Amino acid sequence: MSLSADEVKKIAYLARLGIDEQDTDAYAKDLSNMLDLMTQMGDTFTDTVQPMAHPMDQMQRLRPDTVSEHNQRENFQSIAPQIEAGLYLVPKVID
Repeated sequence: MSLSADEVKKIAYLARLGIDEQDTDAYAKDLSNMLDLMTQMGDTFTDTVQPMAHPMDQMQRLRPDTVSEHNQRENFQSIAPQIEAGLYLVPKVID
């Protein structure tokens, strides 16, 4: 797909980008090359390729799920301006 300089100007306007007049031809060429690459990638037959969660066939190392801090809820709520039923009350900001 080949883009013209006018199409590049329209795309730049819609994206609210300011581009120099002398650069529009270079942008048109670069964008056309990108669109051609996307077309080639879209035409690639991938029906037999299995989806992968990660490009490397490795297991993720996980840390043990252990408690690292003590519950200090009462301490924090004792200095809160307003609480009710164990919840922090905050001013209403949306009408």
